[in-house]
Amino acid sequence: MKKILLLCLLAIATWSCSVKRQIVDIPILFNEQRIELTKEYLAQRYELEQDTPNIVPKMVVLHWTVIPTLEGSFRAFNNPTLPNWRPALENVSGLNVSSHFLVDRDGTIYRLMPETTMARHTIGLNHCAIGVENVGGGKDLPLTKAQLKSNIYLVEYLASKYDIEYVIGHQEYTQFEGHPLWLEVDDGYRTTKTDPGMDFMEKVRKATKKYNFKPVPTK
Repeated sequence: MKKILLLCLLAIATWSCSVKRQIVDIPILFNEQRIELTKEYLAQRYELEQDTPNIVPKMVVLHWTVIPTLEGSFRAFNNPTLPNWRPALENVSGLNVSSHFLVDRDGTIYRLMPETTMARHTIGLNHCAIGVENVGGGKDLPLTKAQLKSNIYLVEYLASKYDIEYVIGHQEYTQFEGHPLWLEVDDGYRTTKTDPGMDFMEKVRKATKKYNFKPVPTK
């Protein structure tokens, strides 16, 4: 009887882990306005005139939202336009921030938008980068072991689908200034980032070293 119970518990645990590795689609609003703003962003910031907002992924960028809940994080990305956007201001994009994936604190992976559509998540690199956001983060809400496992899974999943050359943390994005993938036209448009932390990145890289991703450029 104990053996049967143990087998049942093992089966449940295995099923639970497999469920958490599934990718659940919960699309953010990607209407005609967002499509047009995305194409404008590609043209204005990267000088890429395109009929569609599509990208060819070359890297994966890992982030944290600092927002403590899945619902709050989703709301931050869902609206097509930035809060308090003023369309009258020239050369200032109203396109809201977004990400392709959102990983909840329990490790559940949500896909917010197609992997080959541009999301606004990393200055200079959005035209070639798939973004992965993690709920929470920062000193008050450190990322969880479940999130780490799901980020590793996502990197492996994406590397199996696309020609991914780099896996970086958001805090490393400025290391690409001067690199062929860097296309930001405004030398003054930069922000300081610390997510998701080098300890998190080292663990992801160690777990995915078989893919031989290129090292982040050094200045």
